Amino acid sequence: MTITKRRIGDRDVYPIGLGCMNVTHAYGPPIDETDAKALFVRALDRGCDFLDTATLYGAGRSEELIGESLGHRRKEYFLASKCVLGFRDGQRVLDARPEAIKAACEASLKRLRTDVIDLYYLHRPDPQVPIEDSAGALSELVAAGKIRYIGLSEMSAGQLRRAHAIHPVTAMQSEYSLWARNPEIAVLDACNELGTVLVAYSPLGRGFFADPPPDPEQFHMADIRRMIFPRFTAEFYPKNLSLLTEAKSIAREAGCSVAQLALAWTLAKGKNVIPIPGTTKPSHFDENHAAGAVSLSAALVNRLDAHFAPDRIAGNRYTTAVQASVTTEMYDFEKQAHGG
Repeated sequence: MTITKRRIGDRDVYPIGLGCMNVTHAYGPPIDETDAKALFVRALDRGCDFLDTATLYGAGRSEELIGESLGHRRKEYFLASKCVLGFRDGQRVLDARPEAIKAACEASLKRLRTDVIDLYYLHRPDPQVPIEDSAGALSELVAAGKIRYIGLSEMSAGQLRRAHAIHPVTAMQSEYSLWARNPEIAVLDACNELGTVLVAYSPLGRGFFADPPPDPEQFHMADIRRMIFPRFTAEFYPKNLSLLTEAKSIAREAGCSVAQLALAWTLAKGKNVIPIPGTTKPSHFDENHAAGAVSLSAALVNRLDAHFAPDRIAGNRYTTAVQASVTTEMYDFEKQAHGG
């Protein structure tokens, strides 16, 4: 089957990118660095030419591993990274001041072993800094040739429009999957209106749509799913698992795995949607990558839409404290659950 690439900036990329967080960050201890580098090489060799990382991931180590393994092949891939969230003196910081953004970019360029980053996002909103100021700093980095395009992550449609008024926003990165559909409230429409790509992170529900799905009892103590994602708790997880029976049935009809079904669903949501699943395992990368050839009928998409309706998902997307760190729109029932 012919793979139809998707446009981001001035480049046509494979429809499924690679999120580069998992190898150093979030779901347990970092994997062996030799294996991490081999995974990046494997991805590029198989045609995955959109890599998405961040200063935050492994306190910059994810960026370094990409630079060390792929720096000599820089022209072969579209490279995205993020600023604003980072580390200072061993502590996590949120800083979207223009001077902080510019300093973070210089550091990322060195770690990535490149002269220019294709897409540079504001990783999270900073309530202390107007979005116009931060977007202005990114615009200056574009003018200086340090970055080529600007992006936002986990922000509202209103913030997207405000930033876009300062400089065109090429991409908005939001969590978007069958069980996290918040971009459908307003962000996806804004992206369509402005010609902005929606980069869908965690399109596999942080592993929920793997086969078999994860066992929260087996999560490493450092796995953030134990701490900030209520949907994996004993109260809610069994209810969510019951939703997978129908997903497995639809996957069989589509001739693919459940993970591939979840990725194909995001692709069906618009030609400007690019999912970036992350993984630490070559076999999972191959499975995810092959989903670029899976096409779902409108009838199957509609069945998935109905079965995974937002109000059927048990538990909030985030704990209340973490929810306060993002501005992507919430459904009314989520606002009530968070005391809004």
